[in-house]
Amino acid sequence: MIPGFLRALAGSRCRVCAVVTEVPGLCPGCAKGLEPRRAGYCPGCGAMPWDEGQPATLCSACRLEPRPWDALGFFGEYAGALREAVLSLKFGGRLGALDLLGDLAWQAYRLHRERPGGFCPEGPDVVVSVPMHWRRLLTRGYNQSVELARAVAGPLKRPVAVRALGKVRHTRPQSRLSARERKANLAGAFAADQEIVAGRRVLLVDDVMTTGSTLEAAARALLAGGALRVEVLVVARDRKRG
Repeated sequence: MIPGFLRALAGSRCRVCAVVTEVPGLCPGCAKGLEPRRAGYCPGCGAMPWDEGQPATLCSACRLEPRPWDALGFFGEYAGALREAVLSLKFGGRLGALDLLGDLAWQAYRLHRERPGGFCPEGPDVVVSVPMHWRRLLTRGYNQSVELARAVAGPLKRPVAVRALGKVRHTRPQSRLSARERKANLAGAFAADQEIVAGRRVLLVDDVMTTGSTLEAAARALLAGGALRVEVLVVARDRKRG
């Protein structure tokens, strides 16, 4: 029998919490917390006002004023193990979470392609990530949204157009602002390349959706650039910031 400390040394680490596991991947606790949200949400904005026993139903806000995209998909609520995985990649520099989040992004895409009114069955013509301003990119060293876009574009055999959408104005961090301030902060912040997006179906990818201000501004820029259809895919949806 192998002593416990030797077994721990020989084991892998969980891709979310970094605890030592006997098999590669996730510890039992994190694995249990990474289940996709299948119902009880608004298909327009991803808000989760109902429990999972309820069907996916448009919320009153989306009925009054639809979001500027044709379809939205996400894996699950921005909480628990999913939140920890996003934060460990986004701010902790733990690139080991990237493969996991890429897998979840692909699962979410397939799930929302199969549901009625979801993603276009033919798939997008091009995959685009929410861009960072060059100053923030230099500080962080990578754009996690680009990597997630690649994880989805690969199985779809579609190109990731890194120059299709640019952030042309530096903005304050969205996490520190109210919903109204977020919209004002992002006004005119994005611009799309018409030569890349005009007349094409675009899949816009990001890691987390909170109020949706960033994604709305990016989607509007793509539509202004002539995109035929814009679909949005995120890994996590923040229930508290709908």
